[in-house]
Amino acid sequence: MAKAKVQRKVAMSLMAHPDDCEILAGGTMVLLQQRGWEVHVVTMTPGDAGSATLGPVEIAAIRRKEAAKAAAVIGAEYHCLEARDFYVNYDSEQSRRALEIMRDIAPSLVFTHSLDDYMMDHEMAARLARCGTFGYAVPNASPRPVVKGSMVPYLYYADPLEGIDVYGYEIQPSTYVDISKAMATKTKMLRCHASQRDWLLKHHGVDEYTRAMKAWCAKRGKENGTRYAEAFRQHKGHPYPNDCLLARELGDLVIHPDEIPF
Repeated sequence: MAKAKVQRKVAMSLMAHPDDCEILAGGTMVLLQQRGWEVHVVTMTPGDAGSATLGPVEIAAIRRKEAAKAAAVIGAEYHCLEARDFYVNYDSEQSRRALEIMRDIAPSLVFTHSLDDYMMDHEMAARLARCGTFGYAVPNASPRPVVKGSMVPYLYYADPLEGIDVYGYEIQPSTYVDISKAMATKTKMLRCHASQRDWLLKHHGVDEYTRAMKAWCAKRGKENGTRYAEAFRQHKGHPYPNDCLLARELGDLVIHPDEIPF
């Protein structure tokens, strides 16, 4: 499938933990929402291991609220599939949950983690997103109905941590998005995750949480002549549409590596 007609402007991020979307794809979600897209943030877990002082039930409750608050900054809806940190698995139960949320939201565009990343929760979330998008339009894959006018979504993998695979080799993006004008909103969203920001602040003595995010986006921006950028690799195998939907929707804000002057 080369180019698909998009009838539903619905974007969805399916990642492992609260704050992953904001760090890796938040700016692009901001830009889409500003252009009239409906946006959803989905996490596999509620971040129940994300504290050194609170138990899993307590911190999970806090992080669900933080995630919903962050999503609300851009009018997005937050959903949690209630797996547990370090136990996100590519199995029948979690695959079912991923496919069901795809059927419920019926996105035309999905962001997820890199298939090769620094931790297995991220890699498994990426595989679950791939499974859910691939099986989306197969009627017998789920009793959930396929929404009229929906399609196999465009699928984009975000950067792994520091842009490298598990062997330390750099990942080459297929797509850069200039998020310079969205950075203030992206930062506001990330700061909603106060439990994680405070935890790192105590450990580092500086606001490492937002600093590290901005530093990475600045690095990606420098690679293509912008101030801040997010980078992705597009899934183009069968049966996915393989033109760049982000370029169609965001125009000059999207740059491909072969377009960068050297």
